[in-house]
Amino acid sequence: MTKHRGLAVGARVRAPTLEQVAVAAGVSRATVSRVVNGAAQVRDDKIDRVKNAIARLGYVPNRAARALVTQRADSIALLLPGLDLQVLSDPLFAGLLRGVGRTLAATSSQLVVLFEDDPRRLVRYLGGGHVDGAIVVSQYGDPALLRQLARQVLPVVFSAPVPGCDVPVGQVEVDDVAAARAAVGHLLSIGCRRIGTVAGRPGLPSGQDRLTGYREAVAAAGLPVVQEFGGACDEEAERAVATLLAEHPDLDGLFVASDVMARAVLRMLAAHGRRVPDDVAVVVFDDRFGATGTVPALTAVGRPSEALGACLAEMLLGDEDEILTDSSATQSAVPDRAAFELVVRDST
Repeated sequence: MTKHRGLAVGARVRAPTLEQVAVAAGVSRATVSRVVNGAAQVRDDKIDRVKNAIARLGYVPNRAARALVTQRADSIALLLPGLDLQVLSDPLFAGLLRGVGRTLAATSSQLVVLFEDDPRRLVRYLGGGHVDGAIVVSQYGDPALLRQLARQVLPVVFSAPVPGCDVPVGQVEVDDVAAARAAVGHLLSIGCRRIGTVAGRPGLPSGQDRLTGYREAVAAAGLPVVQEFGGACDEEAERAVATLLAEHPDLDGLFVASDVMARAVLRMLAAHGRRVPDDVAVVVFDDRFGATGTVPALTAVGRPSEALGACLAEMLLGDEDEILTDSSATQSAVPDRAAFELVVRDST
């Protein structure tokens, strides 16, 4: 093979990445992305550090990612495939929307929100030059539709892993296992010693991860596993609580895997004469419908939705240019992890 300057001609040389520039400059990937795209709201000293790091490393901005904020439609789609319009009143969606909007405010891109579950209409829209990229709220989307969206030519990122996806995509998820461990850890810290869980629907990946986190936490504390599956409706949640109380009358802590079940759980505890938090302390996963509209207000662990939205927008705009544009890249076995937060309220 012909040699040139010590390298084999035809050998692939790994170009410096945006992440390496961020490390060299001592800033976040988002800051490097803003500097590369000429966005405002970056301090002069950080701009100088980023530019110096770019020069030292020989970083070349990804052309497709740069075009995302400088050319074409100047619009980004936020897709909610198959979701009911009631999601507009969901604080999780509102926070995600704020995070995306705050990030796009530093660019020339506009945000288009789409509710649609017809694959043909979505694919036609995405391929029609109307938008430069898409953020998909994928927690509740049909897996087949999500996989079809992942195969689009334009950049697409997902707010949760896409089951069975065999193409490289940008995706973010909350570490459900660690979040569940934190919820149980909080119950332990306030003195609970018989901690049960109302788990989510069997087979749902996020629900299984939360159950795993609960199991790990109680095992580490030397406590028994006390679990019932609550599913996703009030009747199943009420049945689960009734079973837990009948089999474990000394129950003093409860981790509920979804706040959708929160009101039903509180109702059943009250029906059995259990006061919250005096008799049973309660922590729910997610901080949406049931967390702030209940009496008592519920302690919640889950995704900080505004930070999740910002992370998705930054990824789409170039922070993960290798994933979005490198056809030889492989899908990461572990998607980007978004931080979680524990909000302590009256229920504990």
